[in-house]
Amino acid sequence: MTTFTTSDGTDLFYKDWGQGRPVVFSHGWPLNADAWDGQLRLVAENGFRAVAHDRRGHGRSAQPWQGNDMDTYADDLAELIEHLDLRDAVLVGHSTGGGEVARYIGRHGTGRVAKVVLLGAVPPLMLRTEANPDGLPLEVFDGIREGVRQDRSEFYRTLSEPFYGANRSGSNVSQGARDAFWLMGMQAGLKAAYDCVAQFSATDFTEDLGRIDVPTLIAHGDDDQIVPIGAAARKSATLVKDSVLKVYPGAPHGLTGDFEQAFNADLLDFIRA
Repeated sequence: MTTFTTSDGTDLFYKDWGQGRPVVFSHGWPLNADAWDGQLRLVAENGFRAVAHDRRGHGRSAQPWQGNDMDTYADDLAELIEHLDLRDAVLVGHSTGGGEVARYIGRHGTGRVAKVVLLGAVPPLMLRTEANPDGLPLEVFDGIREGVRQDRSEFYRTLSEPFYGANRSGSNVSQGARDAFWLMGMQAGLKAAYDCVAQFSATDFTEDLGRIDVPTLIAHGDDDQIVPIGAAARKSATLVKDSVLKVYPGAPHGLTGDFEQAFNADLLDFIRA
């Protein structure tokens, strides 16, 4: 396996395919870099360098007790980018990975970044607060924590249904895709998976989004049952100065079927432009 060691001694797994301008992918919770395999292959076959890592505590990366917080996730991404000396990069983040990308820019700037793609991303803030009344109530995230703590295998099996919109009429998502979601979830360490819930739900990325000063594609399905579009992409698009909002009618949170094909085409168009 290809790994590098962060400054706090954590070994992180990453994939590095192809050559050309780097396109760096950050995955959602509780998944790993394999969730991006279709897009990694797509961009590598079209003249780009595709890079994706397993977040600490997830997939094939080490599972330290410490560092399961958004600042450390962002710093890990920065260390990977510096380790590979990536420049003029396109950063692509899905769900929690979108928060990771936003926090990376908030902490490290855009000196090595040319463009950003936020897909079904959690920014600016998922949790309902007095200042964010459109967010989801704390009880939703407490339920996720309890599901992970009590029986994460069954929880991930069940979660794959709304993740891919399998509970919607006309859905044709395969059982194999849902099984792959379960498998990636089970590869995440319990401590990391539990801790990450607070990071994707309660982290406020408003200031990070305001620091994005490169062209940004904000893409989101309007039937996303995991990260509802109203409190996420629609608000992010008003906070990122040079951004374009792309809404996929009827699309769920996870990439599947026609939604995946449409996003792939938009991704290639955006990074080529």
